[in-house]
Parts: sequence; structure tokens; C-alpha cells
Amino acid sequence: PQSTMAAILRSLVLTSSAYTAPLLLFRRTPYNVITIMKIVSKISLLFATTSPLTSAFAPSTTGAMRRALALRAGEKLPIAATEEVMSQKKHGTSDKPVQKDLRWKCDYDTADRICNFNRHYAEHAGYWTSTTFLNEVDRENPTEYYDSVTGELLFTAPVGRTMEEYLKESQSHGWPSFRDEEVNWDFVRCLPDGECVSTSGTHLGHNIPDKNGNRYCINLVSVAGRPED
Repeated sequence: PQSTMAAILRSLVLTSSAYTAPLLLFRRTPYNVITIMKIVSKISLLFATTSPLTSAFAPSTTGAMRRALALRAGEKLPIAATEEVMSQKKHGTSDKPVQKDLRWKCDYDTADRICNFNRHYAEHAGYWTSTTFLNEVDRENPTEYYDSVTGELLFTAPVGRTMEEYLKESQSHGWPSFRDEEVNWDFVRCLPDGECVSTSGTHLGHNIPDKNGNRYCINLVSVAGRPED
């Protein structure tokens, strides 16, 4: 009903928050909680992407909001995919090779092999520390990581933690390690065995959960791309 939608919008505007608005509505509408969450998720995501209050936020902020909204709508993370996404294409599991000018001086041949002709293996542990990554990464602001094949934004980190915490965790495991709120779920999926891939068929790494939740252990060579126009 229009009155219900109006109430939802009023709550969103008054609070400027997609997180607290649902709580104001539970006693005012006849719908169950899941229905409310799905309605609010769609409207608040639109609000978040169009409002001048939120348009100035970093991509990592909207990414965290997208994750929260997905969870509230009953969506389970990681978002699953079937083997079809990794079917053979023009260049291995992708339509084309990796970009020539990868960031952080990542090796082209290694990247192309791992991204497009591989399902189980990874760059060697600590490889990412042998690149120029640690010297070039922004220590003050989140870094965006792009698909080495397509240039699509896949991860933004750190989100919800400090750069020191992000680097410490990555160094302890041997590969860049991302959490749910640092993933762009528009382009990242996981297969039943934990393999983490892009929606276009790029092999990224694996989800290896720990006591803190999902942990996406990702090859730097898979996310060293540059955004394409």
C-alpha cells in the first residue's frame, strides 16, 4: 500500500540509514519481518545510490551497505555459482587473456595461467609481498582490486578494519585475505567446493572460513587489473 511505502521512505529520510529504518516499521505494518526486510532493502539501496548524502561515500561504504541489505533480505553469503560460470570459453575459462599492464608489476604469464587455465592452484605463498604492492598500496584509504581479465571491481579493502589488520591477516595466511564486507557481490561468486571466481570466469582463489567467518584467500595476480572504460 502507498501508506506503507510512504512510511518506509519517511523513515529512511529521517534516519538517513538503511540499517535502523526497518526497526521503526515493524509495529506499523501487517507484513512479516522477511517481507519488510526485502522491501526496505530495495528502497534503501536506491536511496543509498541516489542520495546526495551517500553519493560522496567511498565505494567500500556502499559495498558494506549492500552486504548488510543482502543479509537483511535473507541472502546468504557467499553468493553461490554453479560450474557453468567456469565453462570453457575463448581463452580458457575466460573470453580473453589478462590485461598486459597489471598493477604492482604482477607477472603476466603467471596471472594468465592462474586466472584462465587453473581451478585449484595458486601463486606461491607470499608472492604478493614480492611485488611492489606493499610499497605502493595506500595506507590511509581503502584500495580497490579489479579483475585482471575484465577490469571489473571485485574487492575493496580494508573495510571495517584498519590497513594494519588487513595486511597482518594477509601476511599470516600468505595471500591477500578479504572478508564478506570487502567483496563486490555484483561480480564475485563461490562454488560448492569453496573456489572463488568472478562472474566472467576468472579464477580468484578460495573461501577458507575461520572463526571470524568467511575469508576469501585471493591471488594478487587475479585482482591486479585496471578498471576498463
